Amino acid sequence: MGCLCLFFAFVGKLPPQQAPHFPTNEDLRHLKRISDPVPSPDGRQVLFVITESTADGASSHLWLADVASNTSRQLTYSPPNVKTGESDGRWMPDGKSILFLASRGEHRQLFELPMSGGEAHSFTVKVTPQVDTSKKQASAADKPAPIEADVQSFSISPNGKSIALIVGDPQTEGEQAETTKKSDAVWVDHDPHGSRLYLFDPETSKVTAVPVPANVTAATWSHDGSRLFVTQGPLDGSDDLDFSTTSWLVDASSIKAERIGDLPRSLFTAEWSADDKSIWFTAQTRKDAPPLYADLYRYDLASKSIKTAVQDFEGSVGFSLSSLRNGDLLVDVGLGFRQCAIRVSGEKRQMVTFSAPFSGAFATNAQQNAWVYIGSGSTQPSTLYYTSDISQPAHVLKTPPLIPEGLQAVPTKTLHWKSDKFTIEGVLQLPPEAAQHKVPLIVEVHGGPTGAFFDSYSAYCSFLVGQGWAVLRVNPRGSTNYGVEFVAANKNDLGGGDYRDIMTGVDYVLKNEPIDENKMALEGYSYGGEMAGFVEVKTKRFKAIVCGAPVIDQFSEYGTESIGSFYDRWFYGKPWEHFADAWRQSPLSGAAHASTPFMLLQGQGDTTDPQGQSQEMYRALRQAGAPVQLITYPRDDHGQLAGAIYGAPSREPWHGFDARQRVVEFFKKAFGETK
Repeated sequence: MGCLCLFFAFVGKLPPQQAPHFPTNEDLRHLKRISDPVPSPDGRQVLFVITESTADGASSHLWLADVASNTSRQLTYSPPNVKTGESDGRWMPDGKSILFLASRGEHRQLFELPMSGGEAHSFTVKVTPQVDTSKKQASAADKPAPIEADVQSFSISPNGKSIALIVGDPQTEGEQAETTKKSDAVWVDHDPHGSRLYLFDPETSKVTAVPVPANVTAATWSHDGSRLFVTQGPLDGSDDLDFSTTSWLVDASSIKAERIGDLPRSLFTAEWSADDKSIWFTAQTRKDAPPLYADLYRYDLASKSIKTAVQDFEGSVGFSLSSLRNGDLLVDVGLGFRQCAIRVSGEKRQMVTFSAPFSGAFATNAQQNAWVYIGSGSTQPSTLYYTSDISQPAHVLKTPPLIPEGLQAVPTKTLHWKSDKFTIEGVLQLPPEAAQHKVPLIVEVHGGPTGAFFDSYSAYCSFLVGQGWAVLRVNPRGSTNYGVEFVAANKNDLGGGDYRDIMTGVDYVLKNEPIDENKMALEGYSYGGEMAGFVEVKTKRFKAIVCGAPVIDQFSEYGTESIGSFYDRWFYGKPWEHFADAWRQSPLSGAAHASTPFMLLQGQGDTTDPQGQSQEMYRALRQAGAPVQLITYPRDDHGQLAGAIYGAPSREPWHGFDARQRVVEFFKKAFGETK
């Protein structure tokens, strides 16, 4: 089951327009994205990433904002032959340079850029191979030579004298030769290659292996720089069977690693406390809830005891943790259609006020005299905010032009309705035409099901509103941001209560808003596509349905998806042991009753919800006599195609444009708006 939550933040620029207008299909090819803000050690500057628009190749570059002058400039550039750009910009503790990742040759390298001027230089990271699966290996007497490898991520020690690198196992000469000869059979779940932890000295370029098994997922320095907290996952695919994270403490001077067996295998993210005596971490809630639904905990290193810090939260605890100097913790949370943060202090928790309904990407410096975050709202594109105190109001930092000049958006209207015992929340955007007459309605269903819509800027929704259509986004039961009972309410009931929540919302909107009940359509991606399948086979109230990368058959999807069967089992168990439950929750089971025009959009490279799912539905509806279309997109995987459709920068220049064009034409034909 694909879990996809689309929380995109967009910026961009086109030539000035003569008059204000809603986004066109072409406008959505010219949206940029801002991300990853990091304040400098002195708090006077902010580093951030701008991803270029789809039309410009979607490469990423580092930018620098000056707080005092409130200006920004591009800091890094790529050679013409490099398509990916630069990312992961981080300040060295003295503020004299920044480190970042980029690909300039065969490998992803670590670069340093002096802030006094000059060119960036790369650190060549060579590691001694710890794995060689080739048939012709070096003799035991021959010590393998170090090989350059890809740096996947890095973390700088507080004094800047050591850098923790997570590096992918390089392919040895023997392995390369066998690949060239196509002697490349794959033994599934037995590949010993993975990501490993090394300590790198930027002065000497010395690389030291840390004795933590692959596959290392994260490494976080203590505030005094003496230790690293490290998480590691399996190489054998056992994460498909159960939670499988292991936690380690590494002494930075002796390079000795000790596993912390007291911490849960479901640990997601972690942060040192301000005094380095404990570890804050998020992990699976102890209540019955879908996998990846978190509570906040604290682990005392001396007593080896775990205390629950936040549970039974009325929203959802996020995965971004920031230790405050007074011992408190800042953690991001979802509350209905808002994303914000809470301050945790002992048994108390306090909401933190932000300048936008969707605020995230919180970051600070070591002195915590500068805080930054990115915020947006229904009519406000992504905006970079700065404050010297997280408890005080922030002001806007100027970044590159945010949206194509003259673009319009309408504010959302928050709606609530009753469905069974639950209060369901949705947001509605009405086009200007609704002031004169009833308008068509497009119902949007989010991914997940453990996901949620936020009241954030969506150029795609504005694009639909620009067609003269209202857009309703619903968070049905099973969505995050409403507490554990709500998120767990669709267990063994996919296509049941969640379907009723959506349809009850449609009834509410028809009763209270200027909506034409004879011109309604529905669309969704991933779990939203799965729900689109249920709507297709359960009702004839819609004139058209668009279904992106769906789950159609719980049996075949469970057995062929690359990830997620552990997630799926929570909902209905192993399908071969719960045949009736799995079949009841498969849209394919009702295909004989389908008649609504149905469009499937599918990435050919999707392994999350594989192409076979769309093919099954296409064949079933076609043989049932229902009007059905299947459009597939080469090279795109699950998230890539979704992002392209909704307007995120994509290296596929035309896939999103094509899909949006087809969707609009499909809906217009269903509404009788085309000749």
